[in-house]
Amino acid sequence: MKLRIFIAIAAAIVLASCATTRFEPGPHLTQVQASELPPPDGVDPATGHRPYRIGPLDRLSINVFGVPDLTQTIQTDAGGAISLPLIGQIQASGKTTDQLAREIEGSLRGRYVRDPHVSVNLYETVANLLTVEGEVREPGQYPVLGGMTLMRAIASAKGPTEFARMQEVVVFRTVGGRQMAALYNLTAIRRGLYPDPAVYTDDVIVVGNSPARRLFRDLLTAAPLLTTPIIALLNNNP
Repeated sequence: MKLRIFIAIAAAIVLASCATTRFEPGPHLTQVQASELPPPDGVDPATGHRPYRIGPLDRLSINVFGVPDLTQTIQTDAGGAISLPLIGQIQASGKTTDQLAREIEGSLRGRYVRDPHVSVNLYETVANLLTVEGEVREPGQYPVLGGMTLMRAIASAKGPTEFARMQEVVVFRTVGGRQMAALYNLTAIRRGLYPDPAVYTDDVIVVGNSPARRLFRDLLTAAPLLTTPIIALLNNNP
């Protein structure tokens, strides 16, 4: 009986230490009091939706209803522009597909089509990407699909290697012009101890890479986290 009580108390102490991680100031990182990494600029905080903005070399499907000759799939050039019959060159880069559709309608209206109705859809992108590095089977850049999460992004890279340290996954993100980083424990996420976080275009995910984790050496003074990630602001390059 005494042994069981001792084990229960020890387990409670371990859980308490994991839930309340201690931090110390360091030269490279500053602790951010947050339970998750903030989304990048332009993301609707209520829905997590970030409107996609067209980039160079994206392929677009343009449909002008009732005008088959203007309906086509076209690729933006290296500068993000497209060239359409009757209209000429239009700068597409930086616009959403809806904004581009309205601009095409405005160029056609009155002169060529009385009441144009245009839809623009993203057919293929080379701009809406994130990077997965470290101990994954196929490091590289991967498209950010709707509702992309950290676990899904790592799965896109064919999953972690057998040498990956699952408690050492770092996500780098630029928020409000400042670079931030978050240290996650994939094993804890798989066990449901905290949610699988959303990831976004331009995020850099480093799996099981000790140099990335060492950024946190000035902050982390407890055992690897089980119930919460560490969120930090990068002060300078280590």
